[in-house]
Amino acid sequence: METGNRRLIRPPINDLKDKAEKGRGLPPVKKQVPPDQTNAENFYYVKQMQAKTPMVFVLKGGETLHGVIEWYDKTCLKVNREGAPNILLYKANIAYMYKDEAEEE
Repeated sequence: METGNRRLIRPPINDLKDKAEKGRGLPPVKKQVPPDQTNAENFYYVKQMQAKTPMVFVLKGGETLHGVIEWYDKTCLKVNREGAPNILLYKANIAYMYKDEAEEE
């Protein structure tokens, strides 16, 4: 059996060196940084304010407050309460909040 004239299919080493050197000169591609704020929180507050939705605020100490969000800013919420004075809540003190199911009925 004759194998014939076989030729390797691979580029010369000099070509590989040239490509490697060209690749080193390019700056690495950086990933884009995600936005700091998605505005989902702001959208939620505006929706609850416009609907005057009764809310329950559970504070980090375990205390619960009931009321309606009147306005908000970057650090706090103003909550209107029935039968109690209005209150300014710092967002950092709120563990979580949810819609007050008892008052919606």
